[in-house]
Amino acid sequence: MTGTDTEAWPRCGHSAGGERCPGRRVDPYTACLAHLDSADLAAHLAALRPGADLDHRGTRFTQDLLDELLAPLRDPATGRARVGKADFDEVRFTGEAEVRDVEFDDCCSFASAVFDAMLHLREVCTGGDLQLSRARVAGDVWLDNTRVAGDAWFNEARFEGTLRFCVERVGRSASFRSLTCAEAYFEGVDFERGADFTGMRVAGKASFEGAHFKKGSACFDKAGIEGDMPFDGAHFAQNVTFRDATIGGDLSFLNATSEADVHFRRTAFRRTAVIGPLVCPGTVDFSDAVFESAVTLEVAAKEVRCLRTRWGSTAALRLRHADVDLTDAVPAFPVSVVGRPRPFASPEGEIAEPGLTPKQVSVVSVKGVDAAYLVLADVDLTRCLFVEAVHLDQLRLEGRCRLAEPPGGPRWIHRRTLAEEHHWRAPRYRGWTAAPDNNEHHSPEVLAPVYRQLRKALEDGRNEPGAADFYYGEMEMRRHSDSASRGERTLLWLYWALSGYGLRATRALTWLLLAMTATVFAMMLWGIPKTDPDPVSEGTADGRRISLTTKKPTPVNPDGPHAQRLSGERFEKSLRVVANSVIFRASGQDLTTTGTYVEMTARLVEPGLLALALLAVRNRVKR
Repeated sequence: MTGTDTEAWPRCGHSAGGERCPGRRVDPYTACLAHLDSADLAAHLAALRPGADLDHRGTRFTQDLLDELLAPLRDPATGRARVGKADFDEVRFTGEAEVRDVEFDDCCSFASAVFDAMLHLREVCTGGDLQLSRARVAGDVWLDNTRVAGDAWFNEARFEGTLRFCVERVGRSASFRSLTCAEAYFEGVDFERGADFTGMRVAGKASFEGAHFKKGSACFDKAGIEGDMPFDGAHFAQNVTFRDATIGGDLSFLNATSEADVHFRRTAFRRTAVIGPLVCPGTVDFSDAVFESAVTLEVAAKEVRCLRTRWGSTAALRLRHADVDLTDAVPAFPVSVVGRPRPFASPEGEIAEPGLTPKQVSVVSVKGVDAAYLVLADVDLTRCLFVEAVHLDQLRLEGRCRLAEPPGGPRWIHRRTLAEEHHWRAPRYRGWTAAPDNNEHHSPEVLAPVYRQLRKALEDGRNEPGAADFYYGEMEMRRHSDSASRGERTLLWLYWALSGYGLRATRALTWLLLAMTATVFAMMLWGIPKTDPDPVSEGTADGRRISLTTKKPTPVNPDGPHAQRLSGERFEKSLRVVANSVIFRASGQDLTTTGTYVEMTARLVEPGLLALALLAVRNRVKR
């Protein structure tokens, strides 16, 4: 220290090796507690009474000296020492240090203290804060059966060994920002106003089993945990955040309860194999997270966000109730999103899911995803956005995947549609679902390729009937596309009107029945002649030879009132003509000129309608 520096406390006058002792001198003496002679030390200790304040900043301590200091403060009946305010900032402990059976009426501070070995606080109670910020401990730090009425400060502390923060209760907030240790155990701790673990570095396991974060949030932002992080039985009253954290092991939330959101934004999971089972009534956010190894996520939540999430290996997302957003996610290996039908289980039975409304897992977006590595099983896709996803033709849909349907009523047929088609039709037709706020709707030119790729995906999965609905959607978008020529749209319109693009057998059969009915009436009214023409033979005989010529008279058009032409006999003849025309055969019936042309038309049109009906049936039952 230079002559211009202001000392934080009156320093000891003892010097050794040219260095002045940094310990605070004990009034009215000129030396610190460690350098008092025996007589002065005895006199100072004799003057202490239970509840006295202690200020020995910068002093060098041993366990024997600490015991001597606390001895006059102990109640002979209970053996517990009572201290007012204790200030041990920048002290230096040689050997193991144990603070046992001590009640601090005010705060107890070991800020920037240095411990050559283990630090053990046992049966300690503070009426104010407990301060170990920037402390250095060469061994373990154990806090057993300790209670802190105020804040607990461990910011930038460095422990070479294990931290066992077995504190029964922290009355206010706890801060472990940039703490470094080998392992950490915060099991069963009640954090009344939350805890801040930002930037904490743990070389091994960090356990929070049974911890309770009652009023404040639990912040693990930028923390680095190389081992597992069990939160079994923990309770979170507010948000839990792991933003920019690095986690090397598994995260277990068995029987843990959360009342708010859990955030893993930009978290790097190095060797994490399992996360969960996590039950959260709000949002579990994995946006921008990176999974470097194969992982299983078991989550029951209202919403699960995986925006821009990167999977460097296989992943299985086993979810319940959640709305899942996979926008711009990057799967480098197969990733499956599976809706789990039953609650997650613990050794005690099924895990409760308070605050969650039972419903099927819903995937709301796969925009920007390479669907070649994506598997969706037993999920609701009624709101899912597919536009901008790539390789949709390789997407795998397994189990019961529900898609949106058109509104009810005779105008719209039953089929599976994309949410984007709903958004496009909603401004034009009633009953279709409008796009959510800030979401644009896409034109038919954009939606047609999406339907085409999804159709191929189902066809490759041998689900021809399911692919038929996507084919119908593709043709609908082509029919409404402004980029298609008028001739193409006309052909598509006729194809749709006659048979629903070869997928609606009822429509084709209805047209066939109408065509046959019209043909029958046309034959009865104008096609069947008035009478069947009889052949007439004419010839000459010259004595030895007879020459005969047989001619068939031209059929006579029927006359008389139309009602008389609708007889049973004429109906039978007309029906035979129509029935033969359906299978493209000539009826053999003598017809009028009008009837001949009607039969030719029927032989061209009606077999086509029958073929369309058969095609529609085949498309619905093909495997």
